[in-house]
Amino acid sequence: MPGQPQLDLDYENTLGLLTTFIRDELAKPGFSRLIIGLSGGLDSAVVAYLSVKAIGSGDVVAVILPYKESGPDNIRDARKMADDLGLKKYEIDITPQIDGYFQKFPEADLNRRGNKMARERMSILYDLSAVEKALVIGTSNKTEILLGYGTLFGDLGYAMNPLGDLYKTQVRILARHLGVPENIIAKKPSADLFAGQSDEGDFGFSYDDVDRLLYLLVDERFTPEQCEKAGFGRLLIDKVIKMIVTSQFKRSTPIIAKLSNRTVGIDFRYPRDWGK
Repeated sequence: MPGQPQLDLDYENTLGLLTTFIRDELAKPGFSRLIIGLSGGLDSAVVAYLSVKAIGSGDVVAVILPYKESGPDNIRDARKMADDLGLKKYEIDITPQIDGYFQKFPEADLNRRGNKMARERMSILYDLSAVEKALVIGTSNKTEILLGYGTLFGDLGYAMNPLGDLYKTQVRILARHLGVPENIIAKKPSADLFAGQSDEGDFGFSYDDVDRLLYLLVDERFTPEQCEKAGFGRLLIDKVIKMIVTSQFKRSTPIIAKLSNRTVGIDFRYPRDWGK
């Protein structure tokens, strides 16, 4: 078993930093409310609890967006969590629009269907964000972002993200500090696209293993050879590096052809609070 890098955090300090981040980034564009897609899984649960801790339950809106094959336990847990936290909630079944679209493409594979579901959910979140005058808050963790395990303009389409610099194993520990119910913490991570689907099954490796490896590759800037010396197999190292490299486009703003002296995203790169 490879050695354990320093993935430990001062979780009380982390909670303070993240709640301050949420309040500050909400205020900069002039918002006071948040809207979140609540799946019944760990990441969205942590963000819901963080949001309530940051701005109070009255200004957080939960949206539950099941598909016909969504696990009933996830739907039940999302409903209960919204009620326990005192959140205003919407529940909208996305089955009609997903199935209606794929009637035209019955040969579509699970990847296409999953991406369509993710984008449909984000489309609904942004529509309701206008109704509720609320900013969409994201739930993707650092592991998913680095591995490209997300859908561009779907679950990666949020306005702010408090979990993006926390590995999945760190999110799990943070959940306990927030008081997230243990049955949600203990769930097998899953995008819930079909019965039996799991993140780790899709990856072919565990979050515990890949988080340790990602920490060395990204945070410590280890070479593949140094990772091997730390106890990781070369096949795993090469697979993870390939996943990082081939998903870089998901972590970048769209490239604009440069024609003028100041081009958005190249020379014109003010922060979101420019002019405040």
